[in-house]
Amino acid sequence: MAAATAAVAMTVLAIVAQDHVALRAAPARSATVHAQLWQGELLEVRDRHSGQLQVYDHRLERAGYIRESEARIVGTTEADAPPLLAVLRFLRDTPGAESLGVAYAAAYLKAAPAESITAEPFDALGVMAERLARGATLSRGRVDAVSAHMDVAGQYGVKFVSYTGKGVTGRGDAVQLCYDGAAFRQVLAMGGSAGSAKATPEQRARAILALTRHECIDPALSPSARKAVDQERADLLGGIDAADNARLEAPLRERLHLRRAGVWAAVAFDKSRFQEPPQEAALRAVGELAAVDKAALPEEDKGEYNEAAIRVGAVRWAAANVAPALGRLQIELQPGESGQTCVRLIDRWTKSPAALAQRCTYGTVWPASVKVMPEGRALALTVQPLDGWSELWVWHEEAEGWKLDVLPPEAGGPGLGYVEWAGWSPAKRGKLLVVREAISEGRITRRFEVLRADTLATEKSAAEPQQLAAFGLWADTGWRQETLSLR
Repeated sequence: MAAATAAVAMTVLAIVAQDHVALRAAPARSATVHAQLWQGELLEVRDRHSGQLQVYDHRLERAGYIRESEARIVGTTEADAPPLLAVLRFLRDTPGAESLGVAYAAAYLKAAPAESITAEPFDALGVMAERLARGATLSRGRVDAVSAHMDVAGQYGVKFVSYTGKGVTGRGDAVQLCYDGAAFRQVLAMGGSAGSAKATPEQRARAILALTRHECIDPALSPSARKAVDQERADLLGGIDAADNARLEAPLRERLHLRRAGVWAAVAFDKSRFQEPPQEAALRAVGELAAVDKAALPEEDKGEYNEAAIRVGAVRWAAANVAPALGRLQIELQPGESGQTCVRLIDRWTKSPAALAQRCTYGTVWPASVKVMPEGRALALTVQPLDGWSELWVWHEEAEGWKLDVLPPEAGGPGLGYVEWAGWSPAKRGKLLVVREAISEGRITRRFEVLRADTLATEKSAAEPQQLAAFGLWADTGWRQETLSLR
């Protein structure tokens, strides 16, 4: 037993410090290459030969030689912990060195006494693992290196999950890779502990943001499972109290507002699918977005602000009260097949009101969104089939009867986006004003459009409403006050 302990104590470990390190059969440049090693890989050092390390790779089950400059000898005693932590702090914020940082985090956690370990190494480990997953998702040419770095991180117990679909990534059938969040959950578990091990508000906020990412939700979840996940995300975001929130730096506070806005928008939609009142959740989503100080947002967060605005814009009618039906046209909602809502278009001017048309949907119908053309020749209604995606249903009268057209936020959907009614022109002109906003191929697209009310053909469109005279003349006052497209 004593001999075995002594052998373990004498084991010397090295971490590969760079990519494309050749593990050779002999200490010479001309020697056969057994394998290519990547930064962060852990090796057992067995000997040294004039600038070369004789090593054994337990993962590959191969021995060989590498140059001393290509690796760093690391100790695992209590005395080695402080220098390991110093290197970890440097690597934490070094893009491209995530797998190396993961190796140093593992070495530090092995060397440091349990009673001295704070939330810091877990925070650093989570930050690097999440950045590695993001980089893998967005990779455009370093696929081999990123994949290798993820494999190295996996050797230390770091796990990743992947999801596919445009609704997840906004880029066709691209794969979204996500860190499973184990280190961040450890940070939150230390949130209530006493002494120096207690996680700081900044560490807890970063952990909560990492564990509530919209794109890291399995799109294959059932509605009930998705509802539970969204409520869990909302509860996590509620874990930062007012005192801790006030201690955060402004950019981190604003990111929390943005995440809460998007999550509460999802909760509102979830509630609508289960016939639960969604208004309170929708109001919270609108309020969180309104609380964002755009001037405090760093440039890299502007995209997340726009994404949050789109998510809230898709569900904003859930926050509105349903107004009494006026004019000739109105809608009636009736249950259809299991999970369906059927929308009937009714003419109130007839003696025995009958349905002019009917359409059923598995999406959520927002009755507060109904907008009727004053002359009774068209009606617009917002329907939301998916979280973060709402469409505009427009019934319009043609010679052969009433026709329904569905206007999507963008042709390549569904993804993230909304389209909303912005006004009607006088009857003799017969125009419908709409705005569409969506994320397409990773970019925000926003178009203000003037359509013919009878055919819904687009006559004019522009990136700003000021560029269209029709919006200056006929845009609805209520729409101007409530829309998020003019933010």
